[in-house]
Amino acid sequence: MNTILLDIPDQIESRRLILRSPLPGDGAAVHAGVVATLEQLRAWPASMPWAQEAPSAEASETFCRQGRVDYLARKNLPLLLFLKDGGHFIGASGLHGIHWKHKQAEIGYWCHRAWQGQGLISEAVKAVADFAMTQLQFRRLTCLPDTLNLDSRRVAERAGFQLEGILRNERIAPDGSMRDTALYALTN
Repeated sequence: MNTILLDIPDQIESRRLILRSPLPGDGAAVHAGVVATLEQLRAWPASMPWAQEAPSAEASETFCRQGRVDYLARKNLPLLLFLKDGGHFIGASGLHGIHWKHKQAEIGYWCHRAWQGQGLISEAVKAVADFAMTQLQFRRLTCLPDTLNLDSRRVAERAGFQLEGILRNERIAPDGSMRDTALYALTN
């Protein structure tokens, strides 16, 4: 089956969140969120190499527009996270590196610093994982947090992912250390 023919909703919901495909015009909110959180994101170079340089407003809008195209083409399924109450942008998640034939993908996530510590990312990751495993009938999801990012690792564990091992990374962190990623997986 041609994956472009798959009926995939543009948004899913959890108790407190709306998780939806990026749209043109979302770049301003994404840019503000990334810039506000850049210091925290840069701490995890193994899992967030994209955050090592500050994005421009144009790059953030380009990300959103390309994300929309990729979502419609079923190449990747990026999702922006918004609070149901008030509509605030609080971060991003989604399914990347999708292998439709093998029914597997990688899940990624990050949270705006103003909304960290409230369980919102755990809620979002659980919703994305449930969506992937039930509606998309994926057999395997992986998650690759930096080994030292204990909060991110707890998010994966709360969503039911199991640690499978540590991947040695070639990236050098800003402090000169080598940083590795933890391989978590959720299987059906």
